[in-house]
Amino acid sequence: MSRKLRILVTNDDGYYSDGINALFKELSKTAIVHVVAPDREQSASSHSLTLNRPLRMHKLDPFHYTTDGTPTDCVMLGLHLVFKKTKPDFIISGINHGANMGDDVTYSGTVAAAIEGAILRIPSLAVSMANHRPGTPMLRAARFVARLVKAYDKFDLDPSCFLNVNLPRDNGKPYRQYRFTSQGMRHYKDVVIHKTDPRGLDYYWIGGRPKWKKTRGTDFAVVNQGVVSITPMKLEFTDTDTLSRFKALKIKF
Repeated sequence: MSRKLRILVTNDDGYYSDGINALFKELSKTAIVHVVAPDREQSASSHSLTLNRPLRMHKLDPFHYTTDGTPTDCVMLGLHLVFKKTKPDFIISGINHGANMGDDVTYSGTVAAAIEGAILRIPSLAVSMANHRPGTPMLRAARFVARLVKAYDKFDLDPSCFLNVNLPRDNGKPYRQYRFTSQGMRHYKDVVIHKTDPRGLDYYWIGGRPKWKKTRGTDFAVVNQGVVSITPMKLEFTDTDTLSRFKALKIKF
């Protein structure tokens, strides 16, 4: 009899979110799951690590922990304090309330946790649901993730590669259709709203709405068609084409 998988689950929405609780409930049917998640929302925290203050960690029960840190902090604390000398078989971040596609992955705390897993060479997934509204069912999305985990070995992935999964909003039917996609591109008109508080002091609120470039085969295009997008990603920023061109140049400066 094969042993149960050991999975570390985190997110950037907080330990109380619909997505992470649905994921824990479903994955716990066949695996040993430990949740280490922020005690408050940490959206758009990106791949930040807390170094300028001590972190607090609280054990809610044998399988749930919270911390006042970022999703990346959660991965670090989970590995060192919960799993200790042995690595988990998977790190799964999500299910995020809202999509993480295209250029927005650079801001995402959800994706950052999977990036940390990839850096540590642990198979990792970032999972998000597009167009999420409070109260939207997440169990069918969690069931899709459980099936993906079960099939993971078939992909023969290098641990430095992680999967960024984006699901369309739950329409009441099981998630069956999926496509392997590339990272999309969005034209973001970032808006900075300037206002004045009751004491006469200025404050600013960053917002804006994305406009996606409609390119076939990208995460956005596929999710927009009501299909699950699975994008293999790596943390490797080297532009190999430009590097080859540079090496052929004879420039002095």
